[in-house]
Amino acid sequence: MVNVATTAEGAGRRALVTGSAGFTGRYVVQALRAAGYRVFGIVLPGAGDPASEDEFGVDLNDRTGLAAVVQQVRPDVVVHLAAIAFVHHGDAEQMYRVNLVGTRNLLEALAALDASGQRPSAVLLASSANIYGNATADPIGEDVPPAPANDYAVSKLAMETMARLWADRLPLIVARPFNYTGVGQDEHFLLSKIVAHCRRRAASIELGNLQVWRDFSDVRMVAHSYRRLLAAPVAATAGRVFNVCSGTGWSLGEVLDLMADIAGYRIDVRVNPAFVRANEVVRLVGDNRRLAAVIGDLAPVPLADTLRWMFAA
Repeated sequence: MVNVATTAEGAGRRALVTGSAGFTGRYVVQALRAAGYRVFGIVLPGAGDPASEDEFGVDLNDRTGLAAVVQQVRPDVVVHLAAIAFVHHGDAEQMYRVNLVGTRNLLEALAALDASGQRPSAVLLASSANIYGNATADPIGEDVPPAPANDYAVSKLAMETMARLWADRLPLIVARPFNYTGVGQDEHFLLSKIVAHCRRRAASIELGNLQVWRDFSDVRMVAHSYRRLLAAPVAATAGRVFNVCSGTGWSLGEVLDLMADIAGYRIDVRVNPAFVRANEVVRLVGDNRRLAAVIGDLAPVPLADTLRWMFAA
């Protein structure tokens, strides 16, 4: 994967990453630091002591505390990752409160910087390809009408809609990542669950819907794409939506075949009816041409290489 970052790109600039201690956040922080940014992070309070003086424990729903952090950091660029990202999280109210209201609080705090003439040059909001639902287009481009099929997708679409209220005051970039994975992802997520079972040489695994196709990317490619979007000309990104994806669809059976080759044995798959969902999105494969036109060659990591990396970790 081509992931070249020069320190000149972010030299002397300050980046604020919400959810910096999360799975995606750790890779985004690493990519931005490699590009020369001084990176400030926002993490949930109570999750442990801050890793450094550049990390702040504050809840997105604490408007006063969040505004104080933004005023202290005065970021040049922002990557907003903090969210409840598990589609089947049990508390819908909390999901909307964090994903929608928390984002509004952040945008409000960032817009307040405009009064001092220190508005960020780019604010990237991580949405989700889940907003497309069971779209019939294949691949799915950014102009495909949304058809969210679960509360998580609705919360992300609502976030995008709300964010437009701030579009005249902030240079917003909406990223819609499709499925992605890598070392450190929670086992709640499909590929991480499969890899973890194979690493333990488990005899069997319980899964839900087997007839699904997904566009899987490597988390390092996603972090690279976010960094390059922040560095792109504002005229090419502000107010626009970008799919972040490989453009290749994989069936669950094909993924299991790859893991059988990597692990050296074939795990027995058992369908657990409790995991089968009637509103499951069947096929979710993206069109990444708009993203590539702005940031250049994406050089997606082959899925087999990502799985080997995870298996060997």
